[in-house]
Amino acid sequence: MRLIWNFTKEYRKLLIFDFVSVFGFALAELGIPTIIAQMIDQGINGSDPDILYRLFFVVVLISVLGVCGTSLLAYCSTRISTNVTYDIRKAVFAHAMRFSHAEMEKFGVASMITRTNNDAYQIMVFLQTVLRSAMMAPVMIVVSICLVTLTSLRLATVVFATIPVIILGVILFAKYSAPLSESQQKSLDTMNRILREDLSGIRVIRSFNNEGYEQKRFEKENAWYTSRTTKLFKLMSISDPLFFFVMNIATLIIYFMSARMLGNQTVEIGQVVAFIEYLFHAMMSVLVFCMVFMMYPRANVSARRIQAVLDTQSTIVSGTKKIGRISEVQFDHVYFSYPDGEENVLSDISFSVRTGEKLAVIGSTGSGKSTLVKLLARFYDVTKGRILINGEDIRMLDLSDVRNGLGFVSQKPHMFSGTIRDNIAFGLDQPSIDEIAESAMLAQAHDFIMARPDQFNERIAEEGTNLSGGQKQRISIARALLKKSGLYVYDDSFSALDFKTDARLRKAIEPMRKDSIQIVVAQRVSTILDSDHILVLDEGKMVGYGSHDQLFETCAIYREIVLSQMSEQEVRDHAKKAHI
Repeated sequence: MRLIWNFTKEYRKLLIFDFVSVFGFALAELGIPTIIAQMIDQGINGSDPDILYRLFFVVVLISVLGVCGTSLLAYCSTRISTNVTYDIRKAVFAHAMRFSHAEMEKFGVASMITRTNNDAYQIMVFLQTVLRSAMMAPVMIVVSICLVTLTSLRLATVVFATIPVIILGVILFAKYSAPLSESQQKSLDTMNRILREDLSGIRVIRSFNNEGYEQKRFEKENAWYTSRTTKLFKLMSISDPLFFFVMNIATLIIYFMSARMLGNQTVEIGQVVAFIEYLFHAMMSVLVFCMVFMMYPRANVSARRIQAVLDTQSTIVSGTKKIGRISEVQFDHVYFSYPDGEENVLSDISFSVRTGEKLAVIGSTGSGKSTLVKLLARFYDVTKGRILINGEDIRMLDLSDVRNGLGFVSQKPHMFSGTIRDNIAFGLDQPSIDEIAESAMLAQAHDFIMARPDQFNERIAEEGTNLSGGQKQRISIARALLKKSGLYVYDDSFSALDFKTDARLRKAIEPMRKDSIQIVVAQRVSTILDSDHILVLDEGKMVGYGSHDQLFETCAIYREIVLSQMSEQEVRDHAKKAHI
């Protein structure tokens, strides 16, 4: 439980108040039975009825102290547990934001959501129980046993015999509940993943009429989760009745022994009443302690899952060198394979591109095009070789500087909750509406935005479901253009655009070419014909590099790609226009 202590120790003052309030509560709960015993033995059965009036005010005073102690205990435990949970969620989220793609893929999105929310909640419940009840329980147990022993050593033997039985039950419960808790949390991860996949892919599921299969898949995991939860609740439902059964047996034995001792006048009725109260508090404190141990396996599993996230360090470590505007990018014999992959996804890639130039990357599906541009944003690090930016190894550069200087448009556009304006201005410090509108015009998004009722203030639905694929791509492009970067990377970002919009967009951003580097990953040949350099990839290898005219004559794979989309006459017509 190192995780819980590391976060809890930040609230030492509240912990001290929590500990002090425990004694206030114990004084009230255990002091009152002692006074009542005196009132019975000396005031009711004795010869001093005036003691009832004197002790009445003492009982009231102790009760007030008890209420104050209980209130302070509740405040401290609630404040600490909620703040610790807040800190844990904040730490997990901040740590996850520094993860590379490799670490995110290792844990999975569904699991990260469960760890941040459900696991943190389990820790909050456990910590609140510990601070409110478990800290009180040892004090109550020790003081109760001392008072029981002082009241009647003979009756105390019943208590001493009962407590080990309860402790043994707790140990057995913890032994069987720990693996069930871990299995339950893993099942919840899987169920969240299935739910997330099905909700985000509902259109595909419906188009293939596959609702029945997905429902069965979810029901299977849901049934497994329910079975784990049911077993845990069965254990808990058995433990409570067994505890009260043991406690009732102990109480009956004490009543039987007390009756005989009263007959022998070796104990007074007030002492018996106080003893029963002490017994109740001792047993209830043991029960509370047992509850903490019952909750411990689940909380421990949650703590270990969160600790696993916090202990995982990103494989992408930021350098310290600062760079200005990006003016040159060079790949120097770059090799790359994914962390769990055996084969290289990219092999011996070398090229350079400078400000004012446009580099296109083309190749068949799975040839490594998207992987190549992901290396530029340092989503992954190269396995071998170097990527140089402005002549410096990218691994030596400040990561924030690199990404701030990069306008990246991913293959799959992502929309965030909020307005269209928020999405275009994402990551920037309050750009003006004129700047936002200008980038939207360049990205050919301005017309459809202005046609909407709230224009730039139109709210985007979750995952951008109220936008078409082309509209989402244009908003993503506008987001990148607004950064006015020295390097723009378009990862197949024009694929959802019609040919007319594609042509207008490329024409609009052409003037930006003289002040920046453009790297375009594309499937459409028409998108890359005007590129200064074209890099052809095949199965991760560089099979061609040059201009369109050079590659059409010398690279068979490039020629095949071109002729699959254009006729030879169209190719010749383009060549004539290029030379005019």
